[in-house]
Amino acid sequence: MDLEWIDDVVRAKRPKRLPVVLTKTEVNSLLSAMTGTSSTVVRLLYGRGMRLMETVRLRIQDVDFELNQIVVRSGKGDKDRTTMLPASMTDDLVQHLKKIRDLHNNDFEEGCGRVYLPFALDRKYPNAGVEFGW
Repeated sequence: MDLEWIDDVVRAKRPKRLPVVLTKTEVNSLLSAMTGTSSTVVRLLYGRGMRLMETVRLRIQDVDFELNQIVVRSGKGDKDRTTMLPASMTDDLVQHLKKIRDLHNNDFEEGCGRVYLPFALDRKYPNAGVEFGW
């Protein structure tokens, strides 16, 4: 079908924006000013190229200290991928996991400590939501 009117249609132009890139000094000063969980999250975002929701949704079972890798589940395009776990972050993550284990145990003793499980895993594995790895 010949559409004569379509010849005059002009595509919308995307604005050209340059990304803001921090210098190494700026990045170092920013990372050194942060502490605790925020520092760990930001270092994963920056150093591993992970997206915010990928980082927030990380589970303990997704971090493999033996292979020095992180499994990112349901990332962009709903795909799984692996990325390297930097040796510089291993100690921070181990310390963080110790605090989280204590928090989990306290919550579990109080009758809480369940986590959301993706898809129908809660029905398939009813006790998985209280396991530490999730």
